[in-house]
Amino acid sequence: MGVSLCFTTSATYTLPSFSSSYNRSPSLSQTLFFPFCPKPLFSLNLMSKSKCGNVDDHTLTSSLFDYHRFDHQLLQSIAYDSLVWASLHGLLVGHKSIQNSGTVPGVGLVHAPFALLPNPFPEIHWKQACHLAPLFNELVDRVSLDGKFLQESLSRTKKVDEFTSRLLDIHSKMLEINKKEDIRLGLHRSDYMLDEQTNSLLQIELNTISSSFAGLSSLVSKLHRNTLSHYGKLLGLDSERVPANNSVNLFVEALAKAWSEYNNPRAVIMFIVQAVERNMYDQHFLSVYLRERHHITTIRKTLAEVDQEGELLPDGTLAVGGQAIAVIYFRAGYTPADFPSESFSLVDLSFLSVWIKSISRFLENKDDIAKLRECFAGLWSLDDSDIARKAIERPELYVMKPQREGGGNNIYGDAVRETLQKLQKAGSQEDAAYILMQRIFPTTSAAILMRDGCWHKDHAISELGIYGTYLRNKDKVIMNNQSGYLMRTKVSSSDEGGVAAGFAVLDSVYLT
Repeated sequence: MGVSLCFTTSATYTLPSFSSSYNRSPSLSQTLFFPFCPKPLFSLNLMSKSKCGNVDDHTLTSSLFDYHRFDHQLLQSIAYDSLVWASLHGLLVGHKSIQNSGTVPGVGLVHAPFALLPNPFPEIHWKQACHLAPLFNELVDRVSLDGKFLQESLSRTKKVDEFTSRLLDIHSKMLEINKKEDIRLGLHRSDYMLDEQTNSLLQIELNTISSSFAGLSSLVSKLHRNTLSHYGKLLGLDSERVPANNSVNLFVEALAKAWSEYNNPRAVIMFIVQAVERNMYDQHFLSVYLRERHHITTIRKTLAEVDQEGELLPDGTLAVGGQAIAVIYFRAGYTPADFPSESFSLVDLSFLSVWIKSISRFLENKDDIAKLRECFAGLWSLDDSDIARKAIERPELYVMKPQREGGGNNIYGDAVRETLQKLQKAGSQEDAAYILMQRIFPTTSAAILMRDGCWHKDHAISELGIYGTYLRNKDKVIMNNQSGYLMRTKVSSSDEGGVAAGFAVLDSVYLT
């Protein structure tokens, strides 16, 4: 069990000398002021310019990333500075205990949960993940155009999952009227873990809707680079090994180019959001930059508001609140709770209108296919009785996943066996609502996690998300890029991993 440490008092101290395991030349001792620290911290004896411990000298060892070995008072100092930085730079969310924190900007602000120091990640796997992004972008676009494939692949699920059934009905309506979108925008994120048993990069999932944290993830990378620029010599870490993360700017650029392709300067970009959204500031970064850099107006609407205010104009344009919509960016709509009613009235209509859908298709290049397959974890439908039997015998080797997005829905361990046996006993087709996935066993690391102003030592595992942006107008590919990254870290004892769901913290990459 880790120990959480919070800032509770205010005082000024002269700091005693801090002893580090790294060799360094003696130099001037500095006295620092740290409010909220309950006892004296340490004096910073600045290291010489020796490259001892520098990654460029290839001297990294596993002990270097044992962040638990660092002196308590040093970590207290880094934590305080990090909280200041986060507060000043907008690394913020709404606190769940404060009323209106998810509806009124500026109310109930608290720093987003983050790791105090960046997560070590092999550079060879980092480059592999980045290289895969454009391939997945192209694959998703092509799959999205194959209506027959999508309908057939989800036909069993449709019979038992009302939400998926309704979405497929909307899709069928588009196919019936042969509705085609010349302009297609994809904002994706492919999530990976490093499997310790095979030392391979394996894909967890590919997000094609609500690919969140493009705004805040770029801030965490800046925070960690800033931390290492000040404390790197004491820690033996190099800030240049934290890759720059330009996700927020690249998402903004993609949205702006899609808006430009629509070619209606009076049209706006509509963000589809949830009624209560404590992660609104991650979204507002995109809105503000679109306005300030590209002079593009954005509006925020729930699906209920679209249902009430939306209309189709005679030319097929979707208008909401009297404003023509050029691009719709979905940050909601992946769960039944986001929809106002079973009728989906204007949600149906919006799929038939002339806006650009942020969509989430098949490849000919054999080398590209091989590269994609290399990162695929095992994935099976439950109509395969043999794999179901194996999962009942060894449930610890599998994860059971429902057709749902968002954290907190997966089934692990003995619950996999129990759920499968229950479904088999029922003799229905309810198993079509689930898939089985190979369970990945990632390497654990010694992490320092920050939440609600407290830092906490624990053993953790991490998940790397690589953003991709894709824009196409008819046969012309305008954009197909890897567009930044998201690292999330959680305690190793937790099966679920969503930051917004409360299981994980935001992190960044330290290349090894």
